Amino acid sequence: MTTTVYVPIDSAATSVGANAVALAISAEAKRRNIDIRLVRNGSRGLLWLEPLVEVVTVDGRVGYGPIAEADVTALFDAQFLTGAENKFSVGIVEEIPWLADQQRITFARVGVIDPLDINDYEAHGGLKGLRTAIALGPSKTVEEVLASGLRGRGGAGFPAGIKWRTVLETESAQKYVCCNADEGDSGTFADRMLMEGDPFTLIEGMAIAGIAGGATKGLIYIRSEYPDAIATMRAALLIARGCGLLGDDVLGSGKAFDISVRVGAGSYVCGEETAMLESLEGKRGMVRAKPPIPALHGLFGEPTIVNNVLTLGTVPMILAQGAAAYQALGADRSRGTQVFQLAGNIARGGIVERAFGISLKELVESYGSGTRTGRPVRSVQVGGPLGAYFPASALDVAMDYEALLAAGGMLGHGGIVVFDDLVDMAQQARFAMEFCAKESCGKCTPCRVGSVRGTEVIDKITNNVDRTENLELLNDLCDLMADGSLCAMGGLTPIPVLSALRQFPEDFQR
Repeated sequence: MTTTVYVPIDSAATSVGANAVALAISAEAKRRNIDIRLVRNGSRGLLWLEPLVEVVTVDGRVGYGPIAEADVTALFDAQFLTGAENKFSVGIVEEIPWLADQQRITFARVGVIDPLDINDYEAHGGLKGLRTAIALGPSKTVEEVLASGLRGRGGAGFPAGIKWRTVLETESAQKYVCCNADEGDSGTFADRMLMEGDPFTLIEGMAIAGIAGGATKGLIYIRSEYPDAIATMRAALLIARGCGLLGDDVLGSGKAFDISVRVGAGSYVCGEETAMLESLEGKRGMVRAKPPIPALHGLFGEPTIVNNVLTLGTVPMILAQGAAAYQALGADRSRGTQVFQLAGNIARGGIVERAFGISLKELVESYGSGTRTGRPVRSVQVGGPLGAYFPASALDVAMDYEALLAAGGMLGHGGIVVFDDLVDMAQQARFAMEFCAKESCGKCTPCRVGSVRGTEVIDKITNNVDRTENLELLNDLCDLMADGSLCAMGGLTPIPVLSALRQFPEDFQR
């Protein structure tokens, strides 16, 4: 009898030895003359347990972790292949409370399937959404996405269906679908994990977008810092073409759609859609003035659907299960689920997919179990390096677009970074300005010059140089950057600066 063993191939798992563990398990099984089937899956997102080894038993998949290469012999001695309980055991993986309480839609297959096995993908519900879109046709597919309430998960929260409808209604001989996988926010990793753990979901979502908008070409713009994701997506695209998921006749529909991968050069600002389009055209990644919007005048001047990985990766489930099922989740105008990423000084970092409306406190305390150092939480940044800082006293805020906006923050890409009571918030404010200065594309003066001046002004404040005057100057400078910058790079930089100044004024008085 062959026993199936899963060892993650996700970058987070391999960074802590998953490849060595997989090789050791294969070698030990061979040495003991035991027949196993080793599958390299994506990560379940319980990153503090990586490498997490799973074994298929009659009761379900039993997990053991974290496992080091040196633990493998002891793991075999403890009869892990039978699902036996031992010091490494974490029980039935699906029943781990941290995972069982989630509402996984976008990440439903990540960690469950073999990422590059199209049959495994289809056996777990894959391609149902694309077949539904083909049967519905472009207009009804767009209406289904609109009805679901799906909003862009890249940060802006713009309704995806409106973009799609605009492209569909715009006449052009050539249209495009561009997936923005330039995931550059600190503390975010969901795009990478989806591409490495369930690449066919992204491919299927892009194919649905292509059919809905009348596009025949798709491009995935992946940051160069993601070599494993790049390799996985390219391998998945070859498989997709081989089985008719892509090409001149998508699943026998008579519709043509194909996808290629483009690798970014490491520019943070290329996470902005128009800067990404400039880069895709072979130009320097600098933002474009809007209007015109990409849906009307996008890649090479043609109508273009631009969405990020999580947005497009959610579409197949919406089409497969129906818009009403997705619309039933969430809060107010934030419908469905968000893939939250817990990072920073946190005891249990990883992926939490829950319906919009969950509190920041529940994510940090219940899922994250507080700080890794064991010290009190002092500050939590939501929404990447340009997101607001929330003090420990304000963690009851609901995690949805409108509630965070009302609280002076933004959801962004769903990144949550935790800091304990040793953090210097004046230095965190300085980091925001310095980050903007280094990553600015340089096209507009408020961002290019304002961020440099902002760094200098914060240094003067913390060094007690004309503190009162410079505090006033910092506020004026933030107003100028927010109102005058061409894109969100400079426009949002004041958010972390002002939130740090407002919530932690004592750090600026030292």
